[in-house]
Amino acid sequence: MPGDDGPHAPAEPAPEPARPGRTPATAGEPGTHVPADARPADGGCAAHPVNAEPPANDGPPVNAEPPVNAEAPVNDGPPVNAEHPVNAAEPADAAHAVSAEHPVNAADGAGGVVGHGPRAGARPGGAAPPPHGGHGGERLRFVGAATRRIARGIDLDEIVLGLCRATVPTFADAILVYLRDPLPVGDERPVGPVVLRLRRTDRLPEYVRGLDDADGPQERPDPGPELAVEAAERCEVRIGGPLAEVLRGVRPVFGDSAAARAALPELLGEGRHVPEQHRTILAPLRGRRRVIGAAVFIRRLDRPAFESDDLLVAAQLATHTALGVDKAVLYGREVYIADELQRTMLPDSLPQPTGVRLASRYLPAAETARVGGDWYDAIPLPGNRVALVVGDVMGHSMTSAAIMGQLRTTAQTLAGLDLPPQEVLHHLDEQAQRLGSDRMATCLYAVYDPVAHRIVIANAGHPPPVLLHRGGRAEVLRVPPGAPIGVGGVDFEAVELDAPAGATLLLYTDGLVESRIRDVWTGIEQLRERLIDTARLTGPNPPPLEPLCDEVLGMLGPGDRDDDIALLAARFEGIAPSDVAYWFLDPRPQTARQARRLARRALTRWGLEELTDSVELLVSEVITNAVRYAERPITLRLLRTDVLRCEVGDDVPQLPRLRQARPSDEGGRGLYLVNKLARRWGATRLSTGKVVWFELALPPQGR
Repeated sequence: MPGDDGPHAPAEPAPEPARPGRTPATAGEPGTHVPADARPADGGCAAHPVNAEPPANDGPPVNAEPPVNAEAPVNDGPPVNAEHPVNAAEPADAAHAVSAEHPVNAADGAGGVVGHGPRAGARPGGAAPPPHGGHGGERLRFVGAATRRIARGIDLDEIVLGLCRATVPTFADAILVYLRDPLPVGDERPVGPVVLRLRRTDRLPEYVRGLDDADGPQERPDPGPELAVEAAERCEVRIGGPLAEVLRGVRPVFGDSAAARAALPELLGEGRHVPEQHRTILAPLRGRRRVIGAAVFIRRLDRPAFESDDLLVAAQLATHTALGVDKAVLYGREVYIADELQRTMLPDSLPQPTGVRLASRYLPAAETARVGGDWYDAIPLPGNRVALVVGDVMGHSMTSAAIMGQLRTTAQTLAGLDLPPQEVLHHLDEQAQRLGSDRMATCLYAVYDPVAHRIVIANAGHPPPVLLHRGGRAEVLRVPPGAPIGVGGVDFEAVELDAPAGATLLLYTDGLVESRIRDVWTGIEQLRERLIDTARLTGPNPPPLEPLCDEVLGMLGPGDRDDDIALLAARFEGIAPSDVAYWFLDPRPQTARQARRLARRALTRWGLEELTDSVELLVSEVITNAVRYAERPITLRLLRTDVLRCEVGDDVPQLPRLRQARPSDEGGRGLYLVNKLARRWGATRLSTGKVVWFELALPPQGR
């Protein structure tokens, strides 16, 4: 109507006085513009151009040029709508305006509080919303900082924690992260229902949320942040249910949308209320192949609601988190495989044969290289002997661990044949050449005999062992170094040395004594000195094995973990000559009777008369079988340790087998009796034949 300029038209200002070089435009002069020679020298436009076309309505013309404060800065940006005059008090770049009460914290990298849009009923003194169009840069900076923080995590907890810390309080006041339980790995197809478990929550503390501000209590309770405490811990997703539909849709949705209103009670639990008016976002977490969880972002009532652009922010956060979780799960599986591979390649526990005590340690080169080629082993042999093995395959990879496993298995098989140490290394060398031309390793193989108190050692390019004597003296044993396994065409030598009771033999890999800051011989000398210092603490008694191993590893410095470390310590205790009875018997028909008589005398001397009947019966059965096939003298040995052990050796390599004799058979019941009466029994093939042995428990008074 006449005189009405419309709801958005400003009051008609008074004509502005003309300035030098400027022609004022009026409503009656459509198309009037500022001449080029009248513009300011800096190129800025002193007055915004006016559209020559009249307005769409039929009302009186609107003033094409609202008054502009002469002191306002010049803006080279796009033209400003004449209906929205520029406030002279605002900065020229409105996109970077920040509330004085909420300055941007440069430390958090997120550019201050994200998503403060215009809202009604803002708290007095609260954060002032940024001008329209000022959200883009803030959101981009926040998303960049948040995704970098999430990507820094390498395991599951670090990634989820990165999401929570990057989100609260910059993007939301509370967050709940649900993940599938269990998490699928790779191409696994889980069976059974999908179960989501609350993995982590985070929220603003009360003293930060301002619940005790001078503003007084809120008019109505704020249920948003409390969900971080009250939400359900476990949720089973119903097939075809509302939560399944939201998760299948992948895209984040507002909490007050129809889909989320039906899905959130299923996720959070019945009776849980979320804030209204776009203050909750439900974002599915989709990995590379499937949905693996969900995240719920919540804002309190005294904070601006989420905007549509915040859905894009939530989608970016959810995507990076889900991909990070996928990465963490795959990394965890690789770590599990590496740990299991290394664990199965090494002995679960060491045997404790009579006459020697054992202890061991294994340390990988670093957390990122959990598998390697170092190994150790202790293999019981006939006659209470024990084989001590330490080896090192070149490299730190799955291939090195696989080769190590094959060589360790080969060494165990060769040890079961009771071959001399130099022969064992020769066959290991041949096996390494069969595995490949570049399969090289070092190995030290030793056999300790507690009865003879002797040890036989052969070396294949490995660091020499160190012997710590009972009195505290430590010496590096002089063992021929030999060539590494896999070279081929070389001979290995063995040396036989004394192994006095109370002495401790240390076998180790080069990772213990060699590093980037010291050579191998310097490290060996430091190891010897460390053993001397440790033995000095215990005086005349040898130091305990387990603490001794820890002390040895204590010599490692920060820069000494360049390689795997395998350590095997053996404390020689031996078997006293008074506890051993040994005879050579000719293979004659009267030998069984002779053996029974000799065994009875030994038992009487040891005070073990209670075992006489059982021992005579079992010795008679085993000796009779040996006499039947042997051509050379038979050996009979009795050893009294924590058990009574009887060993019968002959020159026949075939091992006896336990079988069920038929009623009509005249023989075949000897081993059946041995199996029933003995505590343990067995047969071991030797290079010169075989040994059949059995053990009986000692009576209480004979121990």
